[in-house]
Amino acid sequence: MRATAVRRTALAACAVSLTLLVTACGGSSDADAGNGKSDKAGAADANSQAPKAQADAKALSAAELETASLAQGDVEGHKITKAGPDDEVPADGLKTDKEACLPVVHAMFGVAADGSKASAKRKVVTDPAKGAQKSVEDMSEGEVEDAMKAAFDLTSTFVALNTYDGAAGPDAYAAVKKAAAECAGGFTVTIAGDQQKIVSIDEEKITGGDEAAAWTVVQEQDGAKSAFKLVALRKAGTVATFFSFNLAAGADGGAKFTLPTEVVAAQAKKLG
Repeated sequence: MRATAVRRTALAACAVSLTLLVTACGGSSDADAGNGKSDKAGAADANSQAPKAQADAKALSAAELETASLAQGDVEGHKITKAGPDDEVPADGLKTDKEACLPVVHAMFGVAADGSKASAKRKVVTDPAKGAQKSVEDMSEGEVEDAMKAAFDLTSTFVALNTYDGAAGPDAYAAVKKAAAECAGGFTVTIAGDQQKIVSIDEEKITGGDEAAAWTVVQEQDGAKSAFKLVALRKAGTVATFFSFNLAAGADGGAKFTLPTEVVAAQAKKLG
């Protein structure tokens, strides 16, 4: 009976985890990344490091932005689909107790800054690891536990492209960096009526496009902490944001949860 109960629990948990991952938030390339964290002083000085606003930048058309967005096959080992209304949180559904933190919250959920001319959004989920072709009913309890871990070990990334004319793109990117630095110590966010606590935002290293930045965002709810990854990348007048979660690693403080570098690199390449 005990083994049967474990197997049934595994099946239910796997089904729920896959649903959560699909709807969550939701080497050398254009986006080389490391896991080392930079100091907060460097983050606070973000704006002075940014290049001058490109006053002549021209927004991509909606059709051009769709062409520049990720499509199935662009990232090996990942499933890519267009995001729908159920995958998004509208701007009026996002509130914070610190107004200065709102740009980073908007980046997490792909909300465009004022002046955006077009948007395109994608869901990118890593393919599940290939395991033994064996029915759960025929697995030992140890095998069931391994299968559960594998089912949870999927990274889901919500990718949003927002394109702007003139200095609006660089300004939108700079606003995210400024908010991440000013709100590194944490704040409270309300997402579609659900209040949550962001306890820290720590900068990581990444490169790509004309400029790029990345962070580990740690959320706490009911005493449990979860880690997310956030990347912002600008190419000319287009700003791309990537918000990732891995159910297996994210709940462990994110120690084994790395930036979605393959996804970022593929998107940077398509933006040119």
